[in-house]
Amino acid sequence: MSATVIISFLVFTLLVAAVSYYKTRHQKLGTSVAYFLGNRSFGFWMIGSSLFLTNMSANQFIGENEFVYTTNMSVMCWGMSSILAMLLVAEFLMPVYLKIGAITTPDFLEKRFDKQTKRMVSVIFLLSYFVNLIPTVLYGCAVALNGIFHIDSATGLSYFSTISVLVFLVGIIGGLYTILGGLKAITISDVVQGIGMLAGSVLLTYYGFRYLGGGSALNGIHTLLHQHKEHLNAIGGPKEVLPFGTLFTGMLLINVYYWGMEQYIVQETLASRSLAASQKGISLACVGKLLAPLLLNVPGLMAVHLYPHLTNTATVFPKLVSDVLPPAIAGFIAAIVFGGALSTFNAGLNSLGTLFVVNLYQPWLEHRHKPFHEKKVVKAGRLFQLLVIIWAVCFSPFIMYFSGGFYNYLQKASSFFSVPVFTIMAVGFVTKRTPPIAAKAGLLFFVVSYVLTQFVFTTSLHYLHVLAILFVITVAGMLLIGRLYPMPRPFQLQTTTTINVQPWKNRYWYFGALLIAMILMFVLFSPLGLAA
Repeated sequence: MSATVIISFLVFTLLVAAVSYYKTRHQKLGTSVAYFLGNRSFGFWMIGSSLFLTNMSANQFIGENEFVYTTNMSVMCWGMSSILAMLLVAEFLMPVYLKIGAITTPDFLEKRFDKQTKRMVSVIFLLSYFVNLIPTVLYGCAVALNGIFHIDSATGLSYFSTISVLVFLVGIIGGLYTILGGLKAITISDVVQGIGMLAGSVLLTYYGFRYLGGGSALNGIHTLLHQHKEHLNAIGGPKEVLPFGTLFTGMLLINVYYWGMEQYIVQETLASRSLAASQKGISLACVGKLLAPLLLNVPGLMAVHLYPHLTNTATVFPKLVSDVLPPAIAGFIAAIVFGGALSTFNAGLNSLGTLFVVNLYQPWLEHRHKPFHEKKVVKAGRLFQLLVIIWAVCFSPFIMYFSGGFYNYLQKASSFFSVPVFTIMAVGFVTKRTPPIAAKAGLLFFVVSYVLTQFVFTTSLHYLHVLAILFVITVAGMLLIGRLYPMPRPFQLQTTTTINVQPWKNRYWYFGALLIAMILMFVLFSPLGLAA
C-alpha cells in the first residue's frame, strides 16, 4: 500500500471537505427547508454537478465495468438512454413539482389522489433505500477502495472482514456529512467532485491506453479497437443479458422513474431557485452522462485485454486503477470513487430523512395533536438517519453472497420498487378523474405480480420486458377503475409556490443537440461503428 496513494487520496478528500465547510459555515439548519432543500437556492451548476455525482456512485464504477468485462458494452444503454428520460423530466415533470412547491415527489400524489397514497409510496421509497440504495453504495465503495489500496493484503484481514471495516468507515464519514451539513454541504462537495471526476476520466483513459499499448497510448487504442471486438458492441441481442429492445420497454420506465420520481435524485432539482435553473442543471448532467463511459465502461474494455482470467470480476475497475496509474493519480481516482459513493450515500440519507419527517413523522404528530417545532422535526430526521446508517453498515457486507452478482442484485432490487411507483404517478400526471382507489389497487397489483413472476413462477421473458407488460396491464386496470368510478370533479393543478416557474427559453436547441449526441454514441458502439 503506497504512501503516495494514501497521501493523494487524503489531500483531495480533505480539500473537498474544506471547500464544503467554508461555503456552508454560516448556514442555519434549524428548519426542514434549510436542512433538506438548502433553502431552495441552487443554481444550475450545483444542480447539474450534484445530479451527475449522485448517480455516479461506486456501484456504477464497480458494476458497469464488471458487466463490460464479462459481457459487452450493452450496459451503456442504461446511461445513454437516461439522457432521453432526463429531458422528458425537465420538460414535463419539473414544472409540476415546482408549481406545487413539492418537498418530496410523493407530495404530488397527495394533491392528485389522497394522503394514504402518498404515505404508501413514501413507505415504498424508504424500503427501497433500506434494501437497495444505502447498503449497495457502501458495499460498492468498500470493494473499490480495497481493490485500489489492497487493504486485505496489507493488514492480513479476510476479504469479508476488510469489506466490513471499510463499510463501517464510509458509513460514519458519510453520516457526519449529511447529519451535520444538510443538503447544501452535500451539493457543494459534489461541484468540486464533478470537476475532479472529469479530470480523472481523462487521466485514467490516457494511462490505461498507454499501459495497454506497452508505453504508447496509440498502440493501446489500436489493440482495444482490433481485438475482442465483440465487447465493443452496445446493441445486445434478444438472448443476451441486456437485450437492446429493453431500452424501449422496462429500461425506459425505470429511467424516467429514476430521474423524475426517485426522491434522492429529484431532491437536487427541487432545491433549485427557478424552473429554468433546474432545466439547465438537468441538461448539464446529461453532458456528464455522455462522458461517463470513460470511467464506467472503457476501463472494463481495457481489462478484457489485460486480465483475461479474473476470478473476482467485481475487482476489474480497482485493479486497473491500481496497476496502470502513477501512485499520486491512483490516490486521486480513489478519492473520486470515495466522493462519488459519499455523494449517493449522502443524497440517499438526506432523502430518507425528508421522506420520514415530512411524510410520516410530522403527519403523525399532527394526527396525535402533539405540539412540534422545526428543531424537533429536524432532530427526529437526524436520529432516523443514524438508525439507517447502523442497519446499512451491518447488512452491506453480505451482498457479496448474492448469487446473481452485484450488478444483478442492484438492478433487480431497484426494479421491485421503482416501476410500481412510476405507474401510479404516470397515471396521475396524464389523467384527471382516476380515483385514489385506482392508485392503491394498481400499486398492490403491480408489486404482487412482479414478485410472482420473479420468485414464484418461471417466465422466459427478460425481467425488463416483464416490467413493461405489468406496466401496461396496471395502467389499463387503473383506467378501467377510473372509467367505472370517476372522481366527481376533475383534478386541477394549483400553483402554490413563489419560485419562478418560467421555463428555460432556449432549451429545445440544447435538448435536440443532446439527443443527437446520444444516438451517435449508440451508433459508435455498434456493428455500424467500432464493433464492425
